[in-house]
Amino acid sequence: MEVEKNKVVRERFYYQTDQIIDKMFNWKQMARLFRYLHPYRKNLLPFSFLMVIITTVIRLAIPILMGVYTLDHAVKDKNSTLLMQLVFIIFSLYILSYIANVFRIKWMNQLGQHVIYDLRKHLFTHVQGLSHRFFDTRSGGSILVRIMNDINSLQDLFTNGVVNLFMDLLLLVGIVVILFSLSPTLTCAVLVILPIMFLISTKLRRRIRRSWQVVRMKQSVLNSHLNESIQGIRVTQSFAQEQENMLFFDRINSENYESWRQATRKNAMFRPFVELTNAVGTAILIWFGAVLIQDERLTIGIFVSFAFYLGMFWEPISRLGQVYNQLLMGMASSERIFEFLDEKPLVADLETATSLEDMKGKVEFKHVSFSYDGKRKALNNVSIEIKEGQTVALVGHTGSGKTSIANLITRFYDVNEGQILIDNMPIQDITLASLRAQISIVLQETFIFSGTITENIRFGKPDATDDEVIKAAEAVGAADFIKRLKKGYDTEVEERGNVLSVGERQLISFARTLLADPRIIILDEATASIDTETEVKIQQALKTLLKNRTAIMIAHRLSTIREADNIIVLDHGSIIETGNHGELMQQKGVYYYLVQTHATA
Repeated sequence: MEVEKNKVVRERFYYQTDQIIDKMFNWKQMARLFRYLHPYRKNLLPFSFLMVIITTVIRLAIPILMGVYTLDHAVKDKNSTLLMQLVFIIFSLYILSYIANVFRIKWMNQLGQHVIYDLRKHLFTHVQGLSHRFFDTRSGGSILVRIMNDINSLQDLFTNGVVNLFMDLLLLVGIVVILFSLSPTLTCAVLVILPIMFLISTKLRRRIRRSWQVVRMKQSVLNSHLNESIQGIRVTQSFAQEQENMLFFDRINSENYESWRQATRKNAMFRPFVELTNAVGTAILIWFGAVLIQDERLTIGIFVSFAFYLGMFWEPISRLGQVYNQLLMGMASSERIFEFLDEKPLVADLETATSLEDMKGKVEFKHVSFSYDGKRKALNNVSIEIKEGQTVALVGHTGSGKTSIANLITRFYDVNEGQILIDNMPIQDITLASLRAQISIVLQETFIFSGTITENIRFGKPDATDDEVIKAAEAVGAADFIKRLKKGYDTEVEERGNVLSVGERQLISFARTLLADPRIIILDEATASIDTETEVKIQQALKTLLKNRTAIMIAHRLSTIREADNIIVLDHGSIIETGNHGELMQQKGVYYYLVQTHATA
């Protein structure tokens, strides 16, 4: 029963973080998408359309030349000279059409790739600037799907769809005009079935669009689970849950397959429907055309040209259906992309915000209250003053509000009540870039990027020299284990630094932070995963490195904070004790109890 409950909760999370966006198809949405073509309106786009016009005009000219001019003039009048001239002209037109098509395809592929590049860059850049609340409510796999799969699905639309739409509309209008000029009576007879086709295809397209919406959502669920499974493979194996994980994956994979099957089945119905309509139109042409020829109201040449044009007429109709399906898929994907692009950062620079270039490091909380969900308070009326260059430790049980203070200082979140000051300046009046450039935070679960050790240390200061990297590593005691590696600082580390131990990854994170030379350093349980011997080295390094810098240390291991200038004890979001280690031990309050508990543990 508990297993089934966990499955339901797990499934609910995936589907809640990526819901189907059910909106009516509208051209305003597509117009917004097509704005990404704007930068190329003076080069690739006009040249591509020029090639389309050349190709379309040639295609419209050839049936007239082959039917009316060849049969009704050259053949009928037995004019061999005119016949040879027409053969040469038609052959030359085909060659010209081939050349135009080569350049059209080349330029449209370039255009499509440029647009996909711009769109993906825009979305990724925008997502990087969103607030932490955005990532709190969405899985990594869901975000990955938007940036990769949904944008990839637009590739055909921009590579072929846009130009095909223009080409087919131009071709269609040209064919209709020519058909009416050749024989209005026969044209009306053949096209009488169009209204029926339009009504049926409209209903079909609505179902197709909904199906592609479902496909996108199922793909997002699948990718979210894959991302979670790969990241948590050690936990899965340690609890022997491979079978349960496989069954869950099999179910959502089957749902993804079924959604694709349903969408492609509905999608596949459109082209045969057009071909059926074509067959009806052809039957009308043969029957009614024969009647008009017998009545001498139509020549053989015009009939042949008309047959060519009618065959061409259903071709753009069919392709327009495919383009419309691409638009439907593009609409489904663009809705999901624009949903992210329409997200506004909850934490952003004010218009009046200024850059704080020379931060001193004074931090002050004035009656700050904060809640992550708007219900339970993580901080309740907290007032703290951290002087420039002071080392302050935050102590308390899990959930007491220690990490929330760190999150607010870095402005990952904004306070609900009260005020935070940096160097006596309200934190909202400081630009995020200048604020975070001078604050470094080291977490318990540090993140190591794929690349060399040097690149990971240099991450906080990209322009740092190799000597600066080495000095930072030596300062935190990381140089010893780095030198023992086969390639030293050039050693490639895998994703998340799996080739390194937990303690080694933490030391690299320390070196990265210290190389950035911040004015404020936040150590959030940063020594929790480091052995006692390494911890002693770090404590010695920190005495030098934290000099003249403001340091905020969050730790459960109380041995690491004895030398702090001030220790703040928190409980359920409120401050209950403050003082240095000696003062708090004399009070024999909560801190004294915590120290005694750790000493006997």
